[in-house]
Amino acid sequence: MPKVSTTQMFKDAYAGKYAIGAFNVNNMEIIQGITEAAKDLNAPLILQVSSGARKYANHTYLMKLIEAAVIETGLPIAVHLDHGDSFELCKSCIDGGFTSVMIDGSHHSFEENIAITKKVVEYAHAHGVSVEGELGRLAGVEDDVNVSDEDASYTRPEEVQEFVERTGVDSLAIAIGTSHGAYKFKPGQNPQLRFDILEEVEKRLPGFPIVLHGASSVVPEYVKMINENGGKMPDAIGIPEDMLRKAAAMAVCKINIDSDLRLAMTGVLRKYFAENPSHFDPRQYLTPARAAIKQIVAHKIETVLGNAGKA
Repeated sequence: MPKVSTTQMFKDAYAGKYAIGAFNVNNMEIIQGITEAAKDLNAPLILQVSSGARKYANHTYLMKLIEAAVIETGLPIAVHLDHGDSFELCKSCIDGGFTSVMIDGSHHSFEENIAITKKVVEYAHAHGVSVEGELGRLAGVEDDVNVSDEDASYTRPEEVQEFVERTGVDSLAIAIGTSHGAYKFKPGQNPQLRFDILEEVEKRLPGFPIVLHGASSVVPEYVKMINENGGKMPDAIGIPEDMLRKAAAMAVCKINIDSDLRLAMTGVLRKYFAENPSHFDPRQYLTPARAAIKQIVAHKIETVLGNAGKA
């Protein structure tokens, strides 16, 4: 099966009241862990590449690894640019074989956001590629995204219909209380998603696919594993998984997951080196790291996304 766009994926997800997992990739082991879990559970999949990942791993290497995953799994896999910040970056990814791109104009004014998003949509649609836009700004730090709490803002439902109609985007990322990175909420806080905003957006855009960024849950066992083996991560609370599942049963068709993968891999590696300080064969320590990625992706598919058996 060739790489696919997200268009049909999202139609099926909306009708079936589940979401597609969009997992960020940086190297071979992460791609293998994600796709092996999805294959075992027969789940459709989006592999996301940030501009930072492209710089780190090289566009060609990542695309060939993803092509190998498509061949090995036979799954419908979309390749998506995460947080594209310019027309030029989106164009480069489209020309390079991506099947979906995000243009994040949320740091611009409403009119400027519309203008740059529309430009990307026109080019992408001419090449059979789907486009994700964004309204509202999530707090947090992840790769090239860095938004302070003061600069964060919830999506304004009264703007969504005009934005979608004037830009022609295929999906829309909104801000309802999620945040980028692992440091989301402090212990004792009570994380809440603004389902009132999501419900109002759904009323104004019936049947339209919505996206949640910053949706990692910050699995405590991996934070503990990191800190017990030389790490200094503060305790943090992520987005409760029952809230994400509720969102997936509403209009949310795509849920982004990155930090949980990084925490899993880092925790396992720290533990491995603490227990095996003389080992230096990458195959020895990357094998359990890959297995941790697979385990957490399988958990997300079954518990959060609800898309097992939907490929």
